[in-house]
Amino acid sequence: MAPTGRIRTWREHPLRDSACRLAALLLATSVFVSSGCLVPAQARDNDPDPAQSADASGSHHDRDGHRSDRRPDLKATESLTDGSVTIGGARVDYQAAAGTLVVHPKGWDDTASLMHGQATGSDHDDDKGDDGKAGKDAEASMFYVAYFKKGARAENRPITFLYNGGPGSSSVWLHMGAFGPRRVITANDSHTDAAPYSLVDNDESLLDSTDLVFIDAPGTGFSRIAGPDKEKSFYGIDQDGHAFSKFIAAFLSKYGRWNSPKYLFGESYGTTRSAVLANDLENDEEIDLNGVILLSQILNFDASIDQPGFNPGVDLPYVVALPTFAATAWYHHKLPAGTSTELKPLLAEVQHFATTDYLEALAQGAALDPAAREHIAERLHAYTGLPVDYLKKSDLRVDGGQFEKMLQDDTGTTTGRLDSRFSGPSMDPLSKEADYDPQSASIGSAYVSVFNDYVRRTLKYGQDHYYKPDVAEIGKAWDMQHQPPGADDKQQSSANVMPDLATAMKYNPKLKIQLNAGYFDLATPYYEGVYEMQHLPIPASLQGNIEFRQYESGHMVYANQAALKQLHDNVADFIRRTDNQHATSP
Repeated sequence: MAPTGRIRTWREHPLRDSACRLAALLLATSVFVSSGCLVPAQARDNDPDPAQSADASGSHHDRDGHRSDRRPDLKATESLTDGSVTIGGARVDYQAAAGTLVVHPKGWDDTASLMHGQATGSDHDDDKGDDGKAGKDAEASMFYVAYFKKGARAENRPITFLYNGGPGSSSVWLHMGAFGPRRVITANDSHTDAAPYSLVDNDESLLDSTDLVFIDAPGTGFSRIAGPDKEKSFYGIDQDGHAFSKFIAAFLSKYGRWNSPKYLFGESYGTTRSAVLANDLENDEEIDLNGVILLSQILNFDASIDQPGFNPGVDLPYVVALPTFAATAWYHHKLPAGTSTELKPLLAEVQHFATTDYLEALAQGAALDPAAREHIAERLHAYTGLPVDYLKKSDLRVDGGQFEKMLQDDTGTTTGRLDSRFSGPSMDPLSKEADYDPQSASIGSAYVSVFNDYVRRTLKYGQDHYYKPDVAEIGKAWDMQHQPPGADDKQQSSANVMPDLATAMKYNPKLKIQLNAGYFDLATPYYEGVYEMQHLPIPASLQGNIEFRQYESGHMVYANQAALKQLHDNVADFIRRTDNQHATSP
């Protein structure tokens, strides 16, 4: 995960630098982008022509390096293996399925594909069909790894669909670090030693409570896109939500899981996806979900603490990030004498200040009188450890990158963004913002290395293909315009998918939500998620469907082993309470 280009580009960055000024400085790695069919070792007869390869733009070349107009042949694939894992002292035997399903963008003419034998995206001929549909539409081959407990009846066994965010991130992080049957070991709050890395049986896998499906978004991992306008067809809030909706419906059909209790688990931008997806599944596929599990939430991009200075007059980001600033300063012993020394009482105090005196002061803007300005700066110093003069110079508004740079700047140290417990040497002592994320640099190699071994040796998939853990180009190309439920057209302002989640909850008033967050997450501050949930446009009675769980960890809560156990226990308990097993026979 070595940073390239402008270095402040992290894996799960909630968008910065987009046309809407939201976005992205997204991902930590620039990687080769290829398009083609990805198949398990035992399915070589399904391989595309090995003479065909793809360059970074998706163009294909023959053996001699000449450009080829042939499009990649995307197919549904599957590799089945068996395994077992012990969780909480109980052995779980499972079957693993690694494979791909082919999906198409909204508006695709499926009748044309049926006429030409392409119901599964198995054959392509660019000359087929007078209607211009078959073989010419964009499509995506979406890679997944599913784990099914052996001997369980579908209606008695929950199934959970998991994905990371970015946009442009594969699911390797949740798969290898959190809930898969095997887990990589990394250092808790410092740089993990280089290879060899340890891959161990995961006693915190969620296979004790649910079957698991880890999904790579189109263009990431082993997932590929093809066809005209393929980026426009899949790289965007609404396009991505539609692709995942179609994938889930196809998966339920392929594996006979329509009557299973169903859950979504998204992390970071994956929470944005979950809000859109929950509504799409409800309205387009007639699927009632049992629950949506959110980790490190961002639904309203106007609330992001990443460069809010480009959106003057909107002060909410500074308010909701302040408790995380305080937690970080507390962890690094930067709070002045007299400030609370216990974390939770401190955060309760800061949350109250942020939503009262601080919010009122920011709302006054230039009309704030000098005495009040001085008082607020002193309070901010007490909660952040930043110098009073610096706070006044910043107009009482410090964004995430500035805080990460300044908190430990006296020792030439940069504070982590995804997990502010991490620290690293500053790249540029004179920069105004942090130049990189120490946590991303500390753990990325371990995750990617062990997965590349595991998927090929254990799951028997992808021997001749490149796995793309992160794709920066996807974030740069992402369409951040979103059409919320009931709107006539897409929003022209910062994306906000709170209406999508609210609509899904109103259509299905039994839908339960669990929000998980780390106190030390400067990418998606924990109180931002709380604020969003408390401002969902839903009846007061539905607020009781939402529960909050917080941890002494960062964005990737599971990177802290103690927090991983708490996260596992909370999610497993949530599933047991909402899977409606009392309504089915044993």
